[in-house]
Amino acid sequence: MSEREVTSDEQLVVLARSGDTEAFDELVIKYSPKLYGLVYHMTSNREDAYDLLQDIFTKSYRSLKKFRGESSFYTWIYTIATNMTLNFLKKRKRRSTWSLDVIDSGLQNDQAMIDMSHIANPRHQSEVNELQKRLNEAMQALSEAHRVVVTMHDIQGIAHGQIGDILKVSEGTVRSRLFYAHRQLQGYLQDFIDPRPDLKK
Repeated sequence: MSEREVTSDEQLVVLARSGDTEAFDELVIKYSPKLYGLVYHMTSNREDAYDLLQDIFTKSYRSLKKFRGESSFYTWIYTIATNMTLNFLKKRKRRSTWSLDVIDSGLQNDQAMIDMSHIANPRHQSEVNELQKRLNEAMQALSEAHRVVVTMHDIQGIAHGQIGDILKVSEGTVRSRLFYAHRQLQGYLQDFIDPRPDLKK
């Protein structure tokens, strides 16, 4: 691939469909990080995520001839990844555990959760740990359909419309699922959201 300049997904797909494995390798390299992020946040298991990612690209390569370009390659492969991950979770009949990596990062940058005295505060640390635990429990309580939109939108920053294209649902449905998921998460965190009397003194 170093002897030619191929940048668009469309060109790479055409080459891959003609048997150019290096062209498909470029697509794999390009989309592996985002797809891994999606799968990992849904399964919360690194080994499962890596295995699923391999299966996703294998299926995508075998299905390239079915890709007609009616949507972008990005949307097409994200749809495959989402469906395969949801099927994986259903077959194993287990709930995904929310990855705390992003939560930890968010807490560290949330001014409301920072001890402004910069002094070690055991009580503060205990509250942070409890908040993390509740977030984890809340995500486990969400249905897979709601968890996937939260993962795509809140973690990966995918727009509502594009999520709708990937999941084959309307943008309104995406927004509705996000609203429901956020409301449920808020319910689990109500004790932390409401001011506590002892902190007003």
